[in-house]
Amino acid sequence: MAPLINDARRFAREALDGFAAAHTDLVRPVHGGVVRASATPPGQVAVVLGGGSGHYPAFAGWVGPGFAHGAACGEIFASPSAGQIASVARAAENGGGVLFGFGNYAGDVLHFGQAAQRLRAEGIDARVLTVTDDLASHPEPSQRRGIAGDLTVFKIMCAAAERGAGIDEVEAIGRRANAATRTLGYAFDGCTLPGAPRPLFSVAPGRMALGLGIHGEPGLDEAELADADTIADRLLDGVLKEAPDGARRAAVLLNGLGATKYEELFVVYRRIAERLAAAGIEPVAPEVGEHVTSLDMAGLSLTLTYFEEDDGLAELWQAPALAPAFRRGHLAPRPDRTDDLTTTATTRPPDPAPGTPASRRSAARAAEALHTLRATVAAHEERLGALDAVGGDGDHGIGMRRGADAACEAADRALGAGAGAGTLLVRAGEAWSDGAGGTSGALWAAALTAAGTVAGDRDPVTYTQLVRAVRESVDAIVRIGGARPGDKTLVDAAVPFAERLPHDGWAAAARAATRAAEDTARIPARLGRARTHGDRTLGTPDPGAVSFALIVTALTPHRAPQEDT
Repeated sequence: MAPLINDARRFAREALDGFAAAHTDLVRPVHGGVVRASATPPGQVAVVLGGGSGHYPAFAGWVGPGFAHGAACGEIFASPSAGQIASVARAAENGGGVLFGFGNYAGDVLHFGQAAQRLRAEGIDARVLTVTDDLASHPEPSQRRGIAGDLTVFKIMCAAAERGAGIDEVEAIGRRANAATRTLGYAFDGCTLPGAPRPLFSVAPGRMALGLGIHGEPGLDEAELADADTIADRLLDGVLKEAPDGARRAAVLLNGLGATKYEELFVVYRRIAERLAAAGIEPVAPEVGEHVTSLDMAGLSLTLTYFEEDDGLAELWQAPALAPAFRRGHLAPRPDRTDDLTTTATTRPPDPAPGTPASRRSAARAAEALHTLRATVAAHEERLGALDAVGGDGDHGIGMRRGADAACEAADRALGAGAGAGTLLVRAGEAWSDGAGGTSGALWAAALTAAGTVAGDRDPVTYTQLVRAVRESVDAIVRIGGARPGDKTLVDAAVPFAERLPHDGWAAAARAATRAAEDTARIPARLGRARTHGDRTLGTPDPGAVSFALIVTALTPHRAPQEDT
């Protein structure tokens, strides 16, 4: 990337602030993202989109009348937290319920799912819809990643909401649009995270990568670089393989990934238009340009959303919209919302009730442990990122650092306010989730929250309770993430650690976790973003397992802990 940054850790936040300042006529900032500057009409379904930053115009650029009601925006390539998502949804919702739309990535599935649960507990009807359009990522459609097809799927279901359809109908229309959408892409070079010295992956000169991800994941296969017409033919041939019988109309999106120029895209679209005409497929309101990018990645993707006769999807795709990065047709001006959006933001929680003196002493040790965790993550940040770049987006080290930083700050505030160990750990977990987002943010937040529940704010934390807290934390990670030993995740290190701890002590359990983390190099990834690359991850240990092993090793006591300490 060009060096137009202040602090890489603030890049996503400052970019969103600048975006909101540049589009005050259409959006308003709120904790976790942006919402429409105009109020959601009473009873209208509020469609809230979201995902990591780094994909502009997705997702904030699609907020406005006729399109989305709000967008939750995480850190670069990392899901926003459940708290941020819920905050945006509360600001957007006005009696019609909320439908969340996002791509099929583990962190997004976790956080948007948790946000929907929170809203349902508050009496708000909240649903989730994942986009699964990436043909290259999996043979089973339900297991595919969501990439540029986000645009067509979300635009269609947002238009249905704009027309006054109820939440059941809007959700059904979104699912039909997703089932009709297919995308395939090529990358010519990788992207570079803000402040990073090198791209997440590179493509050799004269080569191109098929099946790129939009989070800096490398392509799934490589081929010799071809001319524009050949690339157009390969993209279209791939997307047409799953065309429904008798397909005659389709929304067409030729999407640039960040560094490919519009003129290059038009050269490719010229050939696609010729081929579609020859195949008897009419392009409906085609879009050529940057819509779902990946920072400065060089590459392009082709999306087709197939329309059947009288299914109504084509009309919704062509319906008017007025968003910062997507304008079509005409919509009458809307009055600005007049409510104070700062009241919907997640603000710093009030000071906790003081813990007992014994629990405050345990809280001080817990805060000290979190600072040791943060120092460990910082020392290994670059290595963890390099491990993650093999099959993922290379941000595991950055994400862990962000989460640990936020957790330590929250723990220090709680400690200063006299909190007991339980409250301190729970608040550290909430802060980790908000600070990191992504899958690791959800899992470490769950672990700290579970530990805090065991610790409580009254009694000192004994070694017996510590062992139980570890067990409950690991159980929470397994339950929320859905992974099992052998899936090549942090669970591969966490489970043996928890199993060995009661019998052999912390040091032996940490050694078992380290061995287990190293052993993940011998198995292919089966969950998370890295699963798409499967066998490519062989020979490289899982970054989540490695970070867990590093942390528990750093936390090994200098002496054997006793039952009553």
